[in-house]
Amino acid sequence: MNRVFVDSLYWIARLHPKDQWHQKSKELEASLVGTRLFTTYEVIVEVLAFFAARGLYLRRTAAELITKILSNPNVTVVPQTRELFEAAFRLYKERQDKEWSLTDCISILVMERNGIKSVLTHDHHFTQANLTILLQ
Repeated sequence: MNRVFVDSLYWIARLHPKDQWHQKSKELEASLVGTRLFTTYEVIVEVLAFFAARGLYLRRTAAELITKILSNPNVTVVPQTRELFEAAFRLYKERQDKEWSLTDCISILVMERNGIKSVLTHDHHFTQANLTILLQ
């Protein structure tokens, strides 16, 4: 089964009709049938933070999306552990030549550990880690 990591930028684009990547994310959704999706709780936190002050409708819609993600058997939500946090923090400190956030570092490690080479995002930071971004 094909594996793809899902970044917050995809979830946001998929949900937010005014996002510049909304239409492309909708088009990609059909190609994901049979694909094992991976994301992290840190990504989910970013999604909820983004929609927190965007009005009641989008806040509720975001909460519904996260509920669906958490209950979807085709989505693996990787939990934060102390070991993962510390490994990502080391990567964050070591790669000062990059503008990777701590969440990016966690995502990169999760992808490495699960043999994932593609990520649903348009964030160019992932190309710096030799990963393929799918929202282009």
